[in-house]
Amino acid sequence: MYARRRHVYFALMGLCVGLFVLAWGVVRIWSVPAAVGMCVAAMVIPPVAAIVANRRGPEDRWWDDPSGDPESDEWWDELDGKGRR
Repeated sequence: MYARRRHVYFALMGLCVGLFVLAWGVVRIWSVPAAVGMCVAAMVIPPVAAIVANRRGPEDRWWDDPSGDPESDEWWDELDGKGRR
């Protein structure tokens, strides 16, 4: 699951860099407004890529889910202050 998210992240970031390079290396010669529009589109991609890369999958363990190891779970509960109630 992690590898697929990483590949999608790098594909989106590659698309972002490609849009910037094409916008100011090629498209600006014919149309500056189109180049600016491409840069605006490229500006939206990095936050979307970060959201995609950090999304939790259905089989990913969440930070507070029990791990199944009673000793480890007890230790983490003690660190989180859950054992002193």
